[in-house]
This record gives sequence, structure tokens and C-alpha cells, in this order.
Amino acid sequence: MTIRAGDRLPDVKLTVMGKNGPEPVATKDYFAGRRVALFSVPGAYTPTCHKKHLPGFIAKADEIKSKGVDAVAVTAVNDIFALDAWVKESGGGDKIDALADGSATLAKALGLELDLTAPGLGVRGKRYAALIDDGVVKWINVEENSSEATVSTAEATLAHL
Repeated sequence: MTIRAGDRLPDVKLTVMGKNGPEPVATKDYFAGRRVALFSVPGAYTPTCHKKHLPGFIAKADEIKSKGVDAVAVTAVNDIFALDAWVKESGGGDKIDALADGSATLAKALGLELDLTAPGLGVRGKRYAALIDDGVVKWINVEENSSEATVSTAEATLAHL
């Protein structure tokens, strides 16, 4: 079953980069009591993700937060070292939280896994953007084609706020 507006996020473990290295974080804890603009990319440094999706959210993060959003976060089926480095090297270290879904646990629990084994990329997460309010999905836009970023962009996110 694919997650929809009105559904509560499943409680799974993701990984964040803490002061002393990787730290597990439960979705129930990360999203509790706040509004988070969450976007998912198939992979750090992949073409659309690197050239369009992440840069758009970095550029619009402050504007998104000015609309009553507490945090902007990216998730991807990557290890936290790659995801965190990508966000920081792209200039988003102080604007975007990196939530690594290294084993596609969240992607699978949401019904948004993407099988890219044929080109050698393994199972990834589909490209989407969502607003999560205290753990509940308020809206979600999933790309039909995960190599494009149209309905899941920062601009599309702002249109919902």
C-alpha cells in the first residue's frame, strides 16, 4: 500500500549525522511535534537530484520555513556519509536535514520503493515531496518518472503551503 495524505508515517529507523558520527533516529521521534517538508531523491549525486532537486530546496529552504515549516529534510537510499557530504558540499548543510534510508526501510514502508537493479543502482526510493505534520502526511506529490523533478520541487512544495 502506498502512503497517502492523512496517513501516519510508519515508525522506522533512519540515520542522521550526529556530532560524533552516524546516529539512528526513529521517524516517530524526528517528526514528532513539528511540521517538516520532506523530499526524497533516488540518490545523492545522481543527475536530476544533484542539478535540480536538492539545489531548489536549498534555495527555497528559508522561504519554506517562513510558511510555518520547522525543518526541510531530504531522504535517500544512501548511507549517511554520502548523503550528508552531498548536502553539505551542495551548500545545504545549515538548511537541509539529511535522513539516510540506507536499506530502503522507509521507502518500502511507504510503498515508494523504486527498483533500479537493472542499471546497477539497487532498490531506491521514488522521488517525492511531502508535508509531514506531527508524523501525519498532510500532502504528498510523487513523481511519475523519478528521473524528473516537476511535482516534487521546492516550488511545488511552496504552492501547497
